[in-house]
Amino acid sequence: MNCSLCGMEEAFNRHHLIPRTVHSNKWFKKNFTREEMNATVPVCGGCHGMVTALDPKELGRNHNTVEKLLEHPTVASYVAWKRRKK
Repeated sequence: MNCSLCGMEEAFNRHHLIPRTVHSNKWFKKNFTREEMNATVPVCGGCHGMVTALDPKELGRNHNTVEKLLEHPTVASYVAWKRRKK
């Protein structure tokens, strides 16, 4: 299975679309179901490292789907660079 973000490498990691560090936050508990909070997508190590370096609250609130994640400027730039590299 290839990475959900770059599609270039085999995905050995799972990324929580709503980062686990914010699961105990009241706003997230109020606005998302348990299933939504536990949703993951397969990602490669490079993409996972880049995504986890971003602000978890911003990711959970504004970039909680693969499509929205790919719209994040840092993610879009990294994925474009990675695709050009290969």
